[in-house]
Amino acid sequence: MRIVIAEDAALLREGLVGILEKAGHQVIAAVADADALLVYTANQQPDVVITDIRMPPTHTDEGLRAAVTIRAQYPDIAVVLLSAYIAEAYVTDLLESTTGGGLGYLLKDRVSHVRDFLDNLDRVTAGGTVIDPDVVRHLVTRRRNDGPLATLTPREREVLALMAEGYTNPTIAEYLVVSEAAVRKHVGNIFAKLDLDPDSDRRVSAVLTYLRGAS
Repeated sequence: MRIVIAEDAALLREGLVGILEKAGHQVIAAVADADALLVYTANQQPDVVITDIRMPPTHTDEGLRAAVTIRAQYPDIAVVLLSAYIAEAYVTDLLESTTGGGLGYLLKDRVSHVRDFLDNLDRVTAGGTVIDPDVVRHLVTRRRNDGPLATLTPREREVLALMAEGYTNPTIAEYLVVSEAAVRKHVGNIFAKLDLDPDSDRRVSAVLTYLRGAS
């Protein structure tokens, strides 16, 4: 796949280039700020953009805002956000921009687990939504009994957490050592209990409800 990277830390930027090129991907640009990211994305039309959230000049949310712009202008381009921190607002902003290509929110520590990082990248590029497992665990701990989520059984909550990490039903079944039919039943119960619009992408809506801890 063709990739544009935006990361202001030179060592991590070069590390990402090395990992991706060794895996057979083409890094068409590796830049240090959001403005350059937008320029190269417009000119090169990559398959996926990997961007830090905090970049120059203010080191706040430049990468996030660039990602939202890319999603609006080029919805088929997959986007992976990298962060050194668990920042809940970024998760919901990311999911709310779901309109086309895949989306991911990964902690930078995950890059050191090369196989996991590449697997997550493949899932996002294939159109999936992947939230870092550490982010999911953090949110489920804080929001265990919020609103409609309180109606879920422990197993349904476990299935929903795995959905939030980007896993498909067959993979969830393998992870939990249950049948795929059992997983489908749990997913159906989750959709019903969260009262999701049947005309929406209910899987994404369920994950968004889960991560918001909506009441």
